[in-house]
Amino acid sequence: MTQPVQPDESYLRAVAAATEKAVASAEPLRSAHAGADEALLAEVERWVAEHGGDLLGLSHELHADPEEAYAEHRSVARAAELLRNFGHDVEVGVGGLGTALRTGVGSDGPHVAVLAEYDALPGIGHGCGHNIICSAGVGGFLAAATAVGRTGGRVSLFGTPAEEGGGGKEHLARAGVFDDVDAVVMLHPFSHDIATHPFLGRRQVEVVFHGVAAHASAQPFMGRNALDAVVATYQGVAAMRQHMPSTDRIHGVITDGGKRPNVVPDRAAALFYVRSAEPGSLQDLAQRVESIAHGAAAMTGCGVELNWDRNPAYLPIRHNDALAARWARHQARRGRTSLPRGIVPDYLTGSTDLGNLSFRMPAIHPMIGLGDANLSLHTEGFAAAAGSAAGDAAVIDGAIGLALTTVDYLTDGALRDAVRDEFDAAGGPLDVPNYFS
Repeated sequence: MTQPVQPDESYLRAVAAATEKAVASAEPLRSAHAGADEALLAEVERWVAEHGGDLLGLSHELHADPEEAYAEHRSVARAAELLRNFGHDVEVGVGGLGTALRTGVGSDGPHVAVLAEYDALPGIGHGCGHNIICSAGVGGFLAAATAVGRTGGRVSLFGTPAEEGGGGKEHLARAGVFDDVDAVVMLHPFSHDIATHPFLGRRQVEVVFHGVAAHASAQPFMGRNALDAVVATYQGVAAMRQHMPSTDRIHGVITDGGKRPNVVPDRAAALFYVRSAEPGSLQDLAQRVESIAHGAAAMTGCGVELNWDRNPAYLPIRHNDALAARWARHQARRGRTSLPRGIVPDYLTGSTDLGNLSFRMPAIHPMIGLGDANLSLHTEGFAAAAGSAAGDAAVIDGAIGLALTTVDYLTDGALRDAVRDEFDAAGGPLDVPNYFS
């Protein structure tokens, strides 16, 4: 058997080298707001340091026992157990999702939600580092909760299942779980520390062609080949790629190509992911894919069925720079330079359902580096890093960053005004459930 040609890693090394050169000369994102009292911030930071062993224990347990989307029963139980050990009432199964979690403290005033993810990838485990996201989120909530008696307002923790394609946050939002939340904060592990890295919007479409079966040798003229229509669609999408913005992505697989070579396939199907950097351009790109599929149907004499977004579509992230700057300041306390957008190439990215929340309320989704510029998400190498000492450092530093950013938001009215003004200037809330209808 001929072996596949392995990818040349020289391009990846060149990107990493260019990025590191830019990183070395970059200025971190800076905040114009004073934030909370330094003594209070230091106290919250010490809480994380003193209880870091509990957070790392949670991270290691999740890493060793990965569970996929909507099946994260042991993962959410472990997070709930740790929260209860620190005296918090926890509700599991909120918003109609069995593996979603909610807890909170405080009452009237501004309300910040810290988000945790804990789903893993098939065959790779925590190749996206959600064990770090969950443990840092739990730690950030617990630390910030110790200060709520002095800050006023509310802080909540939401465990949001099925980020990897299942759209858990969108399902929770449609169930009203976030209706009284003013801002959401979470983090994501990555190859670098970045305050506002772009994430693309994503839609998915199953394209099903219906043809006419026939004997492929004796009477091929009696058939209409659904596989030909799928192939034409795949090739049409490939031809379109050179006419898309460099940030956009389309990728697909053939999921049904027929059963036997001597029967003209009367059914064939493919699944495509369509990604773009803005909600409007995502709409346009989806329409272009539809046109290609209808053209392939006309070429081959087949019928076509397009099934869009059986799981919710993901919007790109609308970052809130005012709030992200607070994160950057607090990461500097930990010796991390949290870079602004544009230093690390924008095309090194994916999609997340946090984008859907970011068009409902101000949100941040900073990246926390694991110390290796060549790390690639959704790989076994990233999974190993997520369970390493670098992953442990990200849990502690991330928990501190989330906690201190939350405390700043609760105590600093000028910061809250800046966060809301920026969100409103960007267009305010979007009717997310109906945007693509």
